[in-house]
Amino acid sequence: MLNCIEDNEAYVVGVVCGYLSYSHDVYGERFYRFMLRSDRLSQNSDLICVTISEKMLTDISIDIGMHLAVFGQFRSYNNYTGVGNKLVLTLFAKDVTLAEEADEPINEIYLNGYVCKPIVYRVTPFGREIADILLAVNRAFNKSDYIPCIAWGRNARFVKHLDVGQNIKIWGRMQSREYQKKISESEAVTKTAYEVSINRLEIGDEGSRERETENFAEETEYII
Repeated sequence: MLNCIEDNEAYVVGVVCGYLSYSHDVYGERFYRFMLRSDRLSQNSDLICVTISEKMLTDISIDIGMHLAVFGQFRSYNNYTGVGNKLVLTLFAKDVTLAEEADEPINEIYLNGYVCKPIVYRVTPFGREIADILLAVNRAFNKSDYIPCIAWGRNARFVKHLDVGQNIKIWGRMQSREYQKKISESEAVTKTAYEVSINRLEIGDEGSRERETENFAEETEYII
């Protein structure tokens, strides 16, 4: 489904599971968002926040239970409200079409970006190898998206020694997962993390990213 021509391409087929709500506006253009559920073969599901322009809503209405195919880019912006995660990820829709109920769920993403923080490698108590990667993906108008990615097994072992600034290309899926965040000795809250689970990766160009990436949280903006 993905042609991998752009540095950031995502395609998902799923079911609308949240009401369409207003998000923000940019230069007079209003944007809305809704939640899309993409089922996995394991019987689990991923919840993906989709952002859509009002200009696209003249051709299609978004209602709970609809089966949709969405093509776009996985983008990031900073959440300055103090509520929820600081870095918010959303699938910015470039094309939305109706899908058949019989269509198989699809969740695919391709990213071509640069490692912008030291990679965190760890081994779980059950012996599973995991590597956390923060990938900076360039887009137009000198903007960048900062996408948390997670590699497993031999992929985790392969990337653990990569330096900040290394260009890598990844193929995978957008995923959501719940986790417990401890806020006191006796209290914890359930939060949701959004990231890209890597299926395949390649080392890209040898040249390092020229823009400073250490202060990524201050560089991202709400403009999507």
